[in-house]
Amino acid sequence: MKINTAEFVISNSEVDKCPKDRLPEYAFIGRSNVGKSSLINMLTNHKNLAKTSSKPGKTQLINHFKINNNWFLVDLPGYGYARVSKKTKAVFQQFIMDYFEQREQLVCAFVLIDIRLEAQKIDLEFMEYLGESEIPFAIIFTKSDKLGKNKVNNHVEAYKKQLLAGNWAEMPPYFVTSSLEAIGREGILEYIGQINEDIFKDNGFV
Repeated sequence: MKINTAEFVISNSEVDKCPKDRLPEYAFIGRSNVGKSSLINMLTNHKNLAKTSSKPGKTQLINHFKINNNWFLVDLPGYGYARVSKKTKAVFQQFIMDYFEQREQLVCAFVLIDIRLEAQKIDLEFMEYLGESEIPFAIIFTKSDKLGKNKVNNHVEAYKKQLLAGNWAEMPPYFVTSSLEAIGREGILEYIGQINEDIFKDNGFV
């Protein structure tokens, strides 16, 4: 898939105020320092589409970006140890759940994982929540440029082993990426493009 246009549409904290367009949505979410904004900018080939910051937790709203005028990329707040108050975190964590449980246009979530780290409890719990809620998702391993190729493969295999040792019968679809080197861009966009093709072929959003 080639991205011709990418435009910011709206930010809000209420699901019923999200765009009314009947277009497929792909939500990107992960811990607050996983490199989500950089990944979104890399995927869309826009340097400043998503706001990056040296301070984790910059995204605190549901952000909709319309891509090619036929699907939405949705940037969701990070979970984990963002530097916000407990009260603020409780609010935006609730509207994250509201989004996943109420948004009919959502067709796939991408859970971002820092490939340098061992499997984190909070990530595993979040994926378990998605599975129990029957929300399709894929894993995006970020920051692969920080490791050598052999270490990348070893870390992916270790993660796969951890998942299969738990409640998962098989490894979810996954992509290894580097925002710095644009690694994984083509694979993710092809994946989205194929889902969109199937949806529009079946008239799933008319």
